[in-house]
Amino acid sequence: MNLQRNYLTFTDEVREALADKRPIVALETTIVTHGMPYPQNVETARLVEETIRTAGATPATIGVYKGAIHVGMSVDELEWLAEQTGVIKASRRDLPAALSLGQTASTTVAATMMAARLAGVRTFVTGGIGGVHRGAERTMDISADLTELAHTDVIVVCAGAKAILDIGLTLEVLETLGVPVLGYQTARFPAFYTRDSGYLAPTPVDSAEQVADIARVKWDLGWQGGVLVGNPIPAEHELDESSIREAIRQALAAADEQGVSGKDVTPFLLSALERETAGQSLAANIRLIEHNAKVGAEIAKAYQLKEA
Repeated sequence: MNLQRNYLTFTDEVREALADKRPIVALETTIVTHGMPYPQNVETARLVEETIRTAGATPATIGVYKGAIHVGMSVDELEWLAEQTGVIKASRRDLPAALSLGQTASTTVAATMMAARLAGVRTFVTGGIGGVHRGAERTMDISADLTELAHTDVIVVCAGAKAILDIGLTLEVLETLGVPVLGYQTARFPAFYTRDSGYLAPTPVDSAEQVADIARVKWDLGWQGGVLVGNPIPAEHELDESSIREAIRQALAAADEQGVSGKDVTPFLLSALERETAGQSLAANIRLIEHNAKVGAEIAKAYQLKEA
């Protein structure tokens, strides 16, 4: 067995899908531990898994549990993770220590991409990627998600970058890193809670097959790195742009006033937005990740056909 895979453990469902070369969609666990309150976090995790199964693919929720990377998590493991407080939020730099020390951790976009690639999974669904934080010229707060997209060969389906970020600078960094950025059935790059960030999607695509073919061509050429798919939140669940902009402004001011920094920024802001919008941001978050799961399953199926 590949030495790297010795650090992985698989559910029977995922192991069988890998053996049979069936389409698989990876899912992160930071949304469970840091992205949503209980019980919506575990309810959403189960909803997304079932959405993927209904669409004809196998879900593989990824997290670190007692020093092993779990590719696929049981109902009990997910429930336990969802109820915990103070769980480590593991990105690329944190995984070696978490595995060595036998820790339990949720995985960020970057860490989930790494684990998915080790497991042989090519498609990953999340809510929104991390990126360049507002004020990064002062704080240098830039998510490892961006550099992981430059290194790791996984298709990442998201509703754009998180709306709390500087989306323009995030797109600039992605261009510098050579990451293909696709707009799924849109010419505009989405902004998580809204369908239009104000920026163009560099490459609009019409179908899952086009996404899969772009990824296949990139990797056939031996060019390292992922492919980012911006999939807009469904129009009926989109939030009012001016209202969410004001809520973000207030949340950012509160974070600055309280000295919140580093890994704590994103969960703090998401929680603040939920309060500012009276729960509307949480409802939109659930709907957009459900939609991403449907699209991600179609992309996983299309890519698997090209690999056959």
